[in-house]
Amino acid sequence: EVQLVESGGGLVQAGGSLRLSCAASGFTSDDYAIGWFRQAPGKEREGVSCISSSDGSTYYADSVKGRFTISSDNAKNTVYLQMNSLKPAATAVYYCAAPECTHPGYWGRGRPVPVSS
Repeated sequence: EVQLVESGGGLVQAGGSLRLSCAASGFTSDDYAIGWFRQAPGKEREGVSCISSSDGSTYYADSVKGRFTISSDNAKNTVYLQMNSLKPAATAVYYCAAPECTHPGYWGRGRPVPVSS
């Protein structure tokens, strides 16, 4: 059974940085992707970033390019999302998901990231 467990997050001031982690387990294949999504209050969930386990290719939403960085530690089966220069508009619950970037079938429980102005 695939399991995704997020950690990190928490209250941060605008302009600050935060790192989220997603520990993955249960994959039977080495070819999968892990993505980060977020859902702000009153808004639809949106994709933020994604990374492929096979070739390390990455995707970023335009709204986070240049400020967020996704990376993976395959030895630890963990994916990270480094978020810099955070804005209040980034306030949301952040989820990691797999095994696809666009239509993932597995989700973590989410971590709230409130960004204060």
